[in-house]
Amino acid sequence: MLFLILKTLGILVGIIVLYIAMGYLLPFIEISAKDDGQKKEIPIYIYTNGVHTDIVMPVKNDVQDWSAKIPFANTKSKQTDYKYVGIGWGDKGFYLDTPTWADLKFSTAFKAAFWLSESAMHCSYYREMKEGDDCKMIMISKNQYKKLVEFVDSKFDKDEKGNFVFIPTNAVYGSNDAFYDAKGKYSFLDTCNTWANDALKASGQKAAFWTPSDYGIFLHYK
Repeated sequence: MLFLILKTLGILVGIIVLYIAMGYLLPFIEISAKDDGQKKEIPIYIYTNGVHTDIVMPVKNDVQDWSAKIPFANTKSKQTDYKYVGIGWGDKGFYLDTPTWADLKFSTAFKAAFWLSESAMHCSYYREMKEGDDCKMIMISKNQYKKLVEFVDSKFDKDEKGNFVFIPTNAVYGSNDAFYDAKGKYSFLDTCNTWANDALKASGQKAAFWTPSDYGIFLHYK
């Protein structure tokens, strides 16, 4: 019995060490940007809160009007003068039940790590974006933006009319954000940052080969 316990612990430690090593090394492998030869006229941003990366896009242009799908009325402020919307995908339990790290429960973390809970989209409106270590602007073409929009839109759950499924909750982070049901299962292999990294790949931008962290994304945008 002792041998089995030690063997199991050894396997678990090995998996953790391998995951940490992959999470650190694989992001250094860069997927190069694909230039489609078109004018780079649409600004998008990658923005991190230190843990989680959002893709920030114009609220409205001639390609997409996000306010029609993510109504201003679903935010606490209900104000309509925002110019940008940040969208991120993640574990629903983390988003709604863990306002701070002090509130994190083992059950929430375990479910999130092993495909056992639902996912959600977190959408935040901004009046302006300021570049810094936590926020980088990328200029992309209309065709690249269309691909980005398609990628982001495809992750939202939709009702029978094709509308995004709003999550009524008081667990918002401020007066400018809201949550929506999403497709897919969060796990230690498919994180919020993995999703943002994949969004960059889908739109032909520089990205890491694979990354579970925001570090792996921003590494390529210093």
